[in-house]
Amino acid sequence: MAEHTMIMEATLRKLLDEKKYATLREILVTMNPSDIAVIFDELEIDRLPLLYRLLPKELAADVFVEMDPDAQELLIRGFSDAELKEVLDEMFIDDAVDVIEEMPATVVRRILEQAAPEMRKSINDILRYPENSAGSIMTTEYVALKPEMTVAEAITRIRRTGIDKETIYTCYVIKDRLLIGVVTVKDLLLCDNDDTKIEQVMITHVISVNTHDDQEEVAQMFSKYNFMALPVVDAENRLVGIITFDDAMDVMQDEATEDIEKMAAIIPSEKPYLSMTPFEIWKNRIPWLMLLMVSATFTGLIISHFEIALQRLVVLTAFIPMLMDTAGNSGSQASVTVIRGLSLNELEFKDILSIIWKEARVAVLCGLSLAAACFLKIFLVDYLILGSFVGVSSPFLVIGVICITLSITVLFAKLVGCTLPLFAQKLGFDPAVMASPFITTIVDALSLLVYFSVASIFLHL
Repeated sequence: MAEHTMIMEATLRKLLDEKKYATLREILVTMNPSDIAVIFDELEIDRLPLLYRLLPKELAADVFVEMDPDAQELLIRGFSDAELKEVLDEMFIDDAVDVIEEMPATVVRRILEQAAPEMRKSINDILRYPENSAGSIMTTEYVALKPEMTVAEAITRIRRTGIDKETIYTCYVIKDRLLIGVVTVKDLLLCDNDDTKIEQVMITHVISVNTHDDQEEVAQMFSKYNFMALPVVDAENRLVGIITFDDAMDVMQDEATEDIEKMAAIIPSEKPYLSMTPFEIWKNRIPWLMLLMVSATFTGLIISHFEIALQRLVVLTAFIPMLMDTAGNSGSQASVTVIRGLSLNELEFKDILSIIWKEARVAVLCGLSLAAACFLKIFLVDYLILGSFVGVSSPFLVIGVICITLSITVLFAKLVGCTLPLFAQKLGFDPAVMASPFITTIVDALSLLVYFSVASIFLHL
């Protein structure tokens, strides 16, 4: 796919250099809007307006929605009022809202000035809803039917109004603005009698979401119920809009990106990486780095506390990184598994005892396996080949201390890793912040405490 895009980009550049605009247009109209947007985003800024104006009106609007915000802003500033109005007239309400949310105030003002009054009202209504709520990602363009309509009348209405709707497959039955049922085009087409009333074929058990529901929960409902669209109602069950599958996919992608950034100890950003300045990237990364650096000083304090013991048996120092890394990796495995389960609603805080019991058994199996492998590695490599234990009076006792410590730290790390995300969610925090960096810092300190405690007991340090 990437190679095909590069070939198309080179072809378009060549035709543009040769000013073969008719051929350019013929090629562009055969392409998918998303593919055109990818190529447009790679073009030089000064070439973009000319190439964009070659697109037919409807295709131009679809391509505009798929482009990066920076390219969109460039085009809007170059549009005449008539051109901007044409693009807006072809856009769906939710797409127009997405564009507005990425634009500076001066551009937003111009967009709203050129939008039709009905569109402007719908945009303002959606913008009033809280960020990341169902209302903020919905569209008001849906097909509404009356319960007293016949099947024939419903099909006629769909044909007459469907051209301006984002989806026509699922239609919503309302009475006095209240959502009372849902019917699909398939139901209407397969109905034997055109005079059958809609209330006789509609489904009355309608799954809907409230305007203030969290958008991530809404996106999960699409996955759970395999919907193509989901109705959005207010507190009085009045239908105010719908959320379509493509919007839910965007939410899933954004939420997954946000979780990944949090798990990597980065403050989430809505901007693409290449659109961010080094200062913005620094600002998103430095707070967590500072916090983790300060918290890591605890490991230094522990090592300093046992400095005399280490001087008496220096060989112990060589295995500190291995123990800390293994503990950190073990804790990260458990935390990522639990965080993912929480995000998919597969786990809840009430499952904490079951989770602890399961992770404890996993930790025992992992700990014993790692201890056995560690014993063989130290004996064959460090003891026999490298001679790291020269001068040590009880080498096998030291190896035993290392292996015992490894087993115990794996157990502690997995218990910490599986419980911290659960407690974080219980306290109202995002479980993702308890992922790798944060848990690694905690288990590093625990592994050192266990290491030196076990060494003190068995080696009498």
